[in-house]
Amino acid sequence: MAEARGTSDSTSDTVTRTARGTAADGGPGTITTAAPVRTRSTRRALAAASLLAAGALVLAGCSGGSTGSGPGAGRTAAAPPVSTPPPVPTPTPTPYGPVLAKWIGPLDAELAKLPQAADLIALGAALKEVGSKAVLAGAGLKLATEPAAASAAHRQLLVALDALSDHIDTVQDEIHSGKYCATGSALARFGQAEALTTIPAALAALAAAGYPATLTVPATGQLQQRALDNGTMVREGSLDGRGELSIENGGSGDAVLSLAKDGKSVHSVYVGKGQTAKFKGIEDGTYEVFFAGGSDWDPATKAFTQGCDFSKFDEPLEFKTTRTSSEIRWSTWTLSLQAVVGGNARTTDVPAGSYPQP
Repeated sequence: MAEARGTSDSTSDTVTRTARGTAADGGPGTITTAAPVRTRSTRRALAAASLLAAGALVLAGCSGGSTGSGPGAGRTAAAPPVSTPPPVPTPTPTPYGPVLAKWIGPLDAELAKLPQAADLIALGAALKEVGSKAVLAGAGLKLATEPAAASAAHRQLLVALDALSDHIDTVQDEIHSGKYCATGSALARFGQAEALTTIPAALAALAAAGYPATLTVPATGQLQQRALDNGTMVREGSLDGRGELSIENGGSGDAVLSLAKDGKSVHSVYVGKGQTAKFKGIEDGTYEVFFAGGSDWDPATKAFTQGCDFSKFDEPLEFKTTRTSSEIRWSTWTLSLQAVVGGNARTTDVPAGSYPQP
């Protein structure tokens, strides 16, 4: 029996088997059969193909080029340029000296206007402006960066500016209430502000530190307490009659009582606080009776400058002289300038402008 032998080709894995057989012509011969071709690993090859396909998809997805056929096909779009804003410069602080002058200058200008006020209304308006400038100066200087050498004087100035504004508010209220009823007295009352001393002191310290500012405190005068002697006739009309008048002043201040006709004073007499004044020779007639109370009598204006009040008796006084064959009778009146139990005269307050000048 013939022995079958086989050889293996390492590259094709083809196995050739040789066996005894018969050729086509009926003679002995060989029959060759080929086994199927095998790769090293069919599954591994499929997996590799899948990975290659996935990689192609990823690359296709990442490509930014056009898939068309135009001139831009296959190009990647360029990102727009990013503009960087320029750096914002840090502001340079204004030096303290100009800031100080900026806020103190307007206050100085308004202070200079006070002595020019012609009446209380004008003075009130001027004081309001001074107070406004003091408030603005304080607010502006609080935002300033003061040098270390000027720190103490700077704080002193801020406190003084606030105090000046408060003092002006107080003076305005006192003017409205009649406590100060003349320009001179109201201005003198303003001049009592402690801030008018501390502000210049603080500015002097700042000037010594190298930061000058101009502020001049105006002359304001001094509060006074002027008075006339009791019974002095402020206005003396014709005293050729026989009528007599006594005035008892039990009020809180001095007073001037006026007998008036047709809205004009005919006789006016000064009556000291707690005293009684008399005068005679009042001619016959009907008189309206006004009186003004207060303190610090100004002979130039014939008016009190402080604590002013103005009143009028509701009923006029009639002075009448009668004669008979045996006697002459005349009117004698007594008025009390205070509330009296059982009194029969009423009074009404009147505006200062409705009071006849004594």
